[in-house]
Amino acid sequence: MDRRTPVAQAISRLLPAVVGGLWCPIASAHDLTPVAQFDAPEAVQAVAVDAAHFYAIANSRIGRYDKRTGKAAGQWRATEEYPLRHLNSGVVREGLLYCAHSNFPQYPETSSLEIFDAQTLQHVGSHSFGIYEGSLTWVDWHDEAWWAVFAHYSQRVNDDPRAKPHTYTSLVKFDDQWRRTAGWVFPEEVLERFTPHSCSGGGWSPDGRLYVTGHDRGELYELSLPRCGSTLKLERTLSLGVTGQGVAWDRSTPGVVYGISRPTKEVTVWRLGE
Repeated sequence: MDRRTPVAQAISRLLPAVVGGLWCPIASAHDLTPVAQFDAPEAVQAVAVDAAHFYAIANSRIGRYDKRTGKAAGQWRATEEYPLRHLNSGVVREGLLYCAHSNFPQYPETSSLEIFDAQTLQHVGSHSFGIYEGSLTWVDWHDEAWWAVFAHYSQRVNDDPRAKPHTYTSLVKFDDQWRRTAGWVFPEEVLERFTPHSCSGGGWSPDGRLYVTGHDRGELYELSLPRCGSTLKLERTLSLGVTGQGVAWDRSTPGVVYGISRPTKEVTVWRLGE
């Protein structure tokens, strides 16, 4: 029996990746350092983090935990009054927890941004996109703008005539009034890693770099905006002991990123080097 923690096992499995002849540059194990891991039964979809707490996110639940001890400090659950069914990634900004939400797996695809008080987990607001460009999987605030990914899934193209393959997944930039200002698609080598699912998590690091995750692989893709055209550029791929899904940068501690292990319902913490 392998008695190592899931984090230690993940590090031992760091390997170069070649998929379909497309090389995906993966950083070495020396660029990653596991910091901590915490049990969190809500660690199914994503995690968000602020200066004192992390927030484990499930489809219809959110758990608030002390960052130092992992002690539970509050919970929110969906109700008949707030019938949220598919929460995804979250980000904390100015005392508010913003969570991506969609009606996945239903059609037509609708999305909304659900807003909670980070201290009380009381639901305090909602912004509805209605039928837009897919299923909203993550949002972030960067450079005085909102950034959001709307996902599609190749595995579902036979489910409904309205379904589109994962290659239609896009990153959209909005102003502070949620007016669209720009949009991009993902590079082929990253789409190969997403298939048959899509981009499930992402956000901007404190030093201004864009990172995203897929649905399944324990990989973090660093991307950059193109000088021209509409396709993001892959800079490097980092292997992490996470099962895809949502990740979150700890803006109170430079270089630290939070992820989840869905099979074990754990929140994992990593420090990234250069």
